[in-house]
Amino acid sequence: MSAGMDKVITCFSRRPDAVVRLICFPWAGGGSIHYARWGRLLNSSVEVYSVRLPGREGRVKEPFFQHMQQILDEVINVLLPALKEKPFALFGHSFGAMTSYAFAEYVKKVHSLEPVHVFISGASAPYSETRLQAPRRSHLSDEEFLQWMSAIGGTPPEILANPEVLKLFLPALKADLNVVENYRCSRPESPFLSCPVSCFDGKEDMPHDLQAWQAMTSGDFTVRMFSGSHFYLKDPGNEKLILDHVTKHLETAEMDYL
Repeated sequence: MSAGMDKVITCFSRRPDAVVRLICFPWAGGGSIHYARWGRLLNSSVEVYSVRLPGREGRVKEPFFQHMQQILDEVINVLLPALKEKPFALFGHSFGAMTSYAFAEYVKKVHSLEPVHVFISGASAPYSETRLQAPRRSHLSDEEFLQWMSAIGGTPPEILANPEVLKLFLPALKADLNVVENYRCSRPESPFLSCPVSCFDGKEDMPHDLQAWQAMTSGDFTVRMFSGSHFYLKDPGNEKLILDHVTKHLETAEMDYL
């Protein structure tokens, strides 16, 4: 991996013989470690690239991005050779779902490259009414922000109770929410992908417009609900089900490509 690649991508298990790469985009405020672990849990035909954004982990001194296009430019700049080299799939939860969509749209439009599968989790489609009417949160005071975070769940209580940790954690979260709140795209007039799209969500999370994601593809579209709230995917039982689903679909995609 080049220095640029090492900065932007965390890969715990290098798999030069892998048939497909799974590129994972973080949730708001998230680092790269959660998904990088998946590289050790998925079988050897899948190599996991987990995206690390500025302002966190080894990039903590770098300024946060303000706009979705900055994320796309940086990630595509380091990944383009890899995208051309072998099939790739995308996974994103919440803010990561928005980034996955923007990434898929951009690489198709600009580079005529298409993922073999897109896995979307915990978010309404960016062009859906539900999404456009969602309250903006990046400008909330820290106190209001913490109340909201407690309400959606998924953040360990010891983080919420620790002012020092919060000082490190909140700026990244607010920066990412600012990016997604300012991200606008139109509903596709016709699908720009032909690959399958899988949507996952927690049954106890606030309702998302998952059906609207179907507009992006002419391929298979499925929705699967899991027990739990916004961070349902952190539950080990749910994680196993998600990884089984991902494995099954990527193996199907491999058969189509061989």
